[in-house]
Amino acid sequence: MANQNGMMAWHNIPRDEIEWSPTVIADRCIGCGLCVTSCGRNVYSFDYGTKKPVVTAPDMCMVGCTTCATNCTQDAIEFPSAGYIRHLIKRRQVLRKVKDELETQRAKYDVTLKQKYDSH
Repeated sequence: MANQNGMMAWHNIPRDEIEWSPTVIADRCIGCGLCVTSCGRNVYSFDYGTKKPVVTAPDMCMVGCTTCATNCTQDAIEFPSAGYIRHLIKRRQVLRKVKDELETQRAKYDVTLKQKYDSH
């Protein structure tokens, strides 16, 4: 989500202030491309010369997402630790922001309202 300056943000934290993106461990990578083709945020490009993925848009990586690393059969993709994210959540008071968002966006997230509308 972009903030008021048009810059990507995660819970109102400018994305360039968050060190979260994949690192490809080249000597483990077999060049299958699964990470490239399964990333919905276009974080990767593919170097057809070396047959390896390249992280070309690190700020597009969803903070906390590790889908590409989970899918990698060679454990060739690494991310910062989960502890880094937890520390960021505490330090930047993300939980307070999330609670506020849940309240202001209640109609979007409320399962009882959805069930009520789906029954009509």
